[in-house]
Amino acid sequence: MMIQIKSLINEAQVQKIQEILNASEFVDGKATAGKVAERIKNNLESSLAPEKQQLLNRVLMASLGNNEQFKSFALPNRMADFIFSKYENGMTYGDHVDDPIMGGGKFRTDVSMTVFLNNADEYEGGELTVRTPFGDQKVKLNAGDAVVYPSASVHEVAPVTNGVRQVALTWIQSFVRDATKRELLYELDQAREMLFKKDSESDESKYVDRSYANLLRMWAEV
Repeated sequence: MMIQIKSLINEAQVQKIQEILNASEFVDGKATAGKVAERIKNNLESSLAPEKQQLLNRVLMASLGNNEQFKSFALPNRMADFIFSKYENGMTYGDHVDDPIMGGGKFRTDVSMTVFLNNADEYEGGELTVRTPFGDQKVKLNAGDAVVYPSASVHEVAPVTNGVRQVALTWIQSFVRDATKRELLYELDQAREMLFKKDSESDESKYVDRSYANLLRMWAEV
């Protein structure tokens, strides 16, 4: 299961991020690729000064911390610093699965996130394609929007044929390791919120709330 989050960051935040990135150096993305990925990865990644990296992380992390849809879906425990990437004409990233362990062994990657930093009509190609049991899902969103999906998914970035694709990437270790369990919890949480809005004191609301809490207690790893 994947979700799309509209307007995760606002226009002013996007402009601030782009302003900092435009003044930054970009290097070959193979530097952060694993042994398999380096053969199929062709992009550029920012080489930011530590204070700039921290600033951009704060901007994005604050938005994630206030986004209930993201928190419900990912159930975040730990997160990687964002990587800022761009794809120029002809660049691509072939089929791959994200590394299972990142941060020098500090955390497991359960959930992957792409935040789009420029609009879909500013470049051609460059779709994020995620392979699923129900077929390929292609995603190309506008600046400020994000897509979140299980890190175990095979995915690729299609070749950019015109313009420049700009994105921010991060990975999350979830409190719930199993993607199927996270999906069930997400759907149950959505139902719980709808019931709360109708009547928070109803028996149905209380039963669903209790079921959600106890399933999360059963499955969570801390």
